[in-house]
Amino acid sequence: MYVITGATGHIGKRIATNLLEKGKKVRAIGRDTSKLKELAEKDAELFVGDLYDADFVKKAFTGATAVFCMIPPNMQTNEVRKYQQKVARNYVNAVKANGVKYAVLLSSVGAHLRNGAGVVDGLGDMEEYFSELKDVNVLILRPSYFMENLFGMIGIIKQSGIIGSAMKGDLKAPYVATKDIAEVGTKGLLNLSFKGHSIEYVLGPRDLTFNEIATIIGNAIGKPDLKYVQFSYEDAKTGLVQSGYASESSAELYNQLTEAMNSGKALSEHKRTKENSTPTTMEEFARVLAQMYDKMVMA
Repeated sequence: MYVITGATGHIGKRIATNLLEKGKKVRAIGRDTSKLKELAEKDAELFVGDLYDADFVKKAFTGATAVFCMIPPNMQTNEVRKYQQKVARNYVNAVKANGVKYAVLLSSVGAHLRNGAGVVDGLGDMEEYFSELKDVNVLILRPSYFMENLFGMIGIIKQSGIIGSAMKGDLKAPYVATKDIAEVGTKGLLNLSFKGHSIEYVLGPRDLTFNEIATIIGNAIGKPDLKYVQFSYEDAKTGLVQSGYASESSAELYNQLTEAMNSGKALSEHKRTKENSTPTTMEEFARVLAQMYDKMVMA
């Protein structure tokens, strides 16, 4: 039995689907039955509830050989790290209570800092908590910036004709498609060959700057002169809050992560290798983004 948390998200859903297609028994965990319908139709067992509820998580992990653990974002709360720590502790306690022997964790580039990487610090906490489980085999996935995060740029392209964030425009960083992260996670869960505690970076095919990304996206949407604009941290925070995406304290944590990226601290631990480079290119992703861009109608 495989237990997949976050089974309605880009990564969890694809992992669950991959396992089901291999004939594996899957318990899919989510908060919304309707969003789990597709997995139910593929014979997944559904568990609907709140990962903040320790008893629910303990019950959900019953009978599991392996679990995929991710902390769903909750950017509306003013206590993001407390929320992350609670969910992570629930996972650890449920693994211990049920004698689960294998766990794959979704962490992130920058989690090695433990403090100073904003929203990623909570993922570092989860890594720490699982390190206490000496008799459990743990594979930690540390992907880089999700390409799918760039969907959030469509609105500003439509409204202002630019893309922008507080990230430095000339900062080289890795970008990865969530489907590639899911493939790495699936492989680990199917093989169950990882022993002890190990870390695997998932970095996409190559490092890019936001200036380069603007050109790639611009070409895909028919705006080859699309430019990237670096915002101040204050403007970036204001934009997140006013859009309703994040609470004020959550937006501040996003800024902390961006500062850690801009300074290079968040990117100081990994080294790109053939093994941690995944296939989906930014050019491929930009074609998907372009389809969404064409369909979006601004109010």
